Amino acid sequence: MISVCIATYNGEKFIRQQLNSILCQIGENDEVIVSDDFSQDKTLEIVENFNDNRIKIFNNEQNQKTTKFDFERITANFENAIRHANGDLIFLSDQDDIWHKNKVETIKAEIGKNLAIIHDCRVVDENGKQIFSSYFDFIGTKKGILKNIIKCSYLGSCMAFKRELIDFALPIPKKTPHDLWFALIADCKKSLKLLKIPLIDYCRHANTNSTAAQKSDKSLFYKISYRLFVLKEFLKRVKKLF
Repeated sequence: MISVCIATYNGEKFIRQQLNSILCQIGENDEVIVSDDFSQDKTLEIVENFNDNRIKIFNNEQNQKTTKFDFERITANFENAIRHANGDLIFLSDQDDIWHKNKVETIKAEIGKNLAIIHDCRVVDENGKQIFSSYFDFIGTKKGILKNIIKCSYLGSCMAFKRELIDFALPIPKKTPHDLWFALIADCKKSLKLLKIPLIDYCRHANTNSTAAQKSDKSLFYKISYRLFVLKEFLKRVKKLF
């Protein structure tokens, strides 16, 4: 069984095309878990209008109104979706991208014995115009725990993992990006695969929360603070794993 976990917040402009690109690739017994962070627009109305029993909607009850790090709410929203997922193979998805038609089939064929797999993507603007043909090439995506704590080269929207990884990765530390955390745990288990095949159009637009594929405007103190926190939490979790 496949679970696709989508974290939504005010995504009315893009969510319909994203769901259309996903639903055509999954089976009747698969599911799409939508965790919504109390959207103020028509996001949930659009999702509900699909009238598809495979779509299950949950509110992010851990919604945080005030956070030190802007990705804390996103992490909490994805964790909420993952906790409601029932699948053996779990895909993470942003609300504003478009899956290529061969994504699910390719991931199922390529993940093998690995706990997690991260594929490449094409970076586009909100009109679908290509910005970069390969995120991997642009950002220099490579495995490596310390390397990615210093500068994360992973995208959660390009990630899929087996259910077993949840037992090691949850709970996600509150001040830690969800995609980096799952990748670090899988890499620690020597069970992370990078696949240099673009399988989504990764959309960059004015309201995008992530700074991936663009220069961060965060202060040096901000960058150092959260990296030190992630390293500390990772070492604590590793101690429990081994």
